[in-house]
Amino acid sequence: MAEGMQTTSNVIEIDDDRLRMLIDSTAQMQKLADGAVHSEGPVYIHSNDSIVWSDAHGNRLLRWHACDGVTVLRDPSDYQNGNYLDLDHRLVSCSSGLRAIIRQEHDGQWQVLCDRYQGKRLNSPNDLVVKRDGTIWFTDPPYGITEPNQGYGGEQEQPGSYVYRFDPATDAIDAVVTDMLRPNGLAFSPDERILYVSDSSAFNIPGGYHHIRAYDIVNGQYPINGRVFAAIVPGQPDGLRVDEQGNIFTSSQDSVQVYAPDSTRLGKILVPEPVANLTFGGFNRDRLIIAAGHSLYAINLLTKGI
Repeated sequence: MAEGMQTTSNVIEIDDDRLRMLIDSTAQMQKLADGAVHSEGPVYIHSNDSIVWSDAHGNRLLRWHACDGVTVLRDPSDYQNGNYLDLDHRLVSCSSGLRAIIRQEHDGQWQVLCDRYQGKRLNSPNDLVVKRDGTIWFTDPPYGITEPNQGYGGEQEQPGSYVYRFDPATDAIDAVVTDMLRPNGLAFSPDERILYVSDSSAFNIPGGYHHIRAYDIVNGQYPINGRVFAAIVPGQPDGLRVDEQGNIFTSSQDSVQVYAPDSTRLGKILVPEPVANLTFGGFNRDRLIIAAGHSLYAINLLTKGI
């Protein structure tokens, strides 16, 4: 697996001048590493300035550090996909292979947090976020069941693909969004009053969707008033993140697209490979980390992630 600091310039397309407040128009894209089968789920580890991400189709969990380059953390990884840090700085991940949410404890061991809803196995958890109250919100499309190199297959037991809210303190799990075909990436607004969820069903369902939906959160727990926030072209949206001003950074076929909270597209950060997921990193949270194709990229911003 190669690693380095290859740079690419002229990567910013501006649709709205508000983008100039978020990223320098001369910013350069850096390629940190390549050699993955399909890069997914990056998470920044502040304690050692490293990036952990999934080779989702290669069934490995990888780590990048400027000094050490790329190391393999888990092989096989049970098809880990989305990753996040919980409030105790433990890595929480979606395991499409185990059809579960898993967590790495401080001693390095992994444990299953939840793998069933109403007594039936989950489909294949794909992406997740940890809310400020410690609850884990995750999407559960069936890709680990239906798609080769994304899981171990099996029979779908859930009647649909939902967004779940799981409370590790009580083990309570609730299906909180049930009106989407293939929920995929998700993120909260800075005040956690809006939940954004991408629908990637156009990937393999004729007439499927390629949009992001928004939901208002009631009492910190219940999404209501679901509506289309933005249709993403080209391709489908996958992972997405929100900066401290509420702007949405979302994956697409050719770029990271940036949307204002009013749903205006501000522009694009062009990426040489199809973008799967992204996160904010760097000690000041002002560096966008991008998992795309076989590679891992980074670009500096003028804004910060939440």
